Amino acid sequence: MVFAGVLVAGAATGNLPGPADRTPAAGRTQAAAPVGRHAEVAEAAEEAMAAGTSPVEAARRAVSRSGDRWGAVYSPEEYEEFAETLDGGYTGVGLWARERSGRIEVTRVGGGTPAADAGIRAGDRLRSVDGATVDGRPVTEVVSLLRGDDTGGSAGTTVRLGLERGTRTWSETLRRARLSRDTVTVDELPGEITVVKVAAFTKGSGDEVRDAVREAPDGAGIVLDLRGNSGGLVAEAVTAASAFLDGGLVATYDVEGEQRALHAEPGGDTARPLVALVDGGTMSAAELLTGALQDRGRAVVVGSRTFGKGSVQVPGRLPDGSVAELTVGHYRTPSGRGVDGRGITPDLEAGERALRQAGTILAGLGR
Repeated sequence: MVFAGVLVAGAATGNLPGPADRTPAAGRTQAAAPVGRHAEVAEAAEEAMAAGTSPVEAARRAVSRSGDRWGAVYSPEEYEEFAETLDGGYTGVGLWARERSGRIEVTRVGGGTPAADAGIRAGDRLRSVDGATVDGRPVTEVVSLLRGDDTGGSAGTTVRLGLERGTRTWSETLRRARLSRDTVTVDELPGEITVVKVAAFTKGSGDEVRDAVREAPDGAGIVLDLRGNSGGLVAEAVTAASAFLDGGLVATYDVEGEQRALHAEPGGDTARPLVALVDGGTMSAAELLTGALQDRGRAVVVGSRTFGKGSVQVPGRLPDGSVAELTVGHYRTPSGRGVDGRGITPDLEAGERALRQAGTILAGLGR
C-alpha cells in the first residue's frame, strides 16, 4: 500500500494495493515491473534512453499526454524521499495548507519548524512561492513549488514565500529542513471529549488511533479530526476504521477493472459517540475513512465538503530506475458512492465553530 497525498511531503496522489509490495524490514514501498499503462510510459522512457535524452522527462511527457491528473514520474532519488514519508519524515518548511476560493491558506504550522521560526501562523494566506503566484493553482502544484521538485529542493535549500495576514503583506525566505511529523495527536476537552487529530496516514498512525480510542476515559465521546488530512497509507486508514467498527466493509475499489474490497478488523469500539470533522483539505485515504464511518452510521460527519480524490494510483519501475505512479481505478464507499471529483458532503455543515458543534452533538449522542 502506497500513500495518498501527504501535503507537507509534497505529494497528492492516492494509492491503493496494486503491483507493489512492501519490504517488511524497512516498510518501504517497492515499485513493480511495468504492466498495462505503465508499459506505455516505460516504452517512452526506454526510447529516450536509446536516443541519449532524459528518460524521466520523456516519461513525464507521456503521462501528461495521457491526461492522468494524478499521474507522476519520480527519479530514483525523488521516489526514495517520497517513500520515506511513509515513516512520517519529510523535507519541507513545516506548514500545512489548503485551497479556499482560489487562494492558498495556511491551516497549520508545525512547532519547531522553519515556518514556525519565521512567525507564519494558521490563517495566513500564501501568495507566492519563489516569485510564482499561487492563486488559482491546485494545492498539488503549490506543494511541488514548496518542495522545489523542479529545482532539487533538498534539505538546506531555500524557498521565498510571499505571505498576507489581514492588510499586511510580506515575504520570508525559509531554509528547507528534514522534519518528522507527529501525525496523530490526542487532546482531552471539558465535557468528557477526546479529540484525536490525524494529520496524515503515515506508518503506524492507524495503531495510534486505535490506542487513543482504547485509552480514552470511560464514557468519553470521540472527535476524529480529519480536517486538512491530505491522505496517506490506505492500510493505515483501514486500521483507523477498525478502531470504530466491528469488522465489515470499509471501501471497494478497482484496479484495471478488477474489483477488490477493504475490510475492517473485528473488535472495534462501536459504543462510544463519534463525530468526524472534515473540510476541503480532507483528501483521499481520509475521505475513504470518512465515507466508511458515514455510510455505516458510525459517525456524524461535521464540517464542509471534502476535496474529492478517490482515484487509485499504482507505482511501476521504469528502465532507468525511475518510477511512474499512474491512475488505474477508483474507490467507492460501502454504499457504492464515488468520491473522485465529488467529495463527501457532511451531515452537518459547519465552519470555524465545527469543534464546538461536535461537542454539542456528542453530548446529545451520549444522552
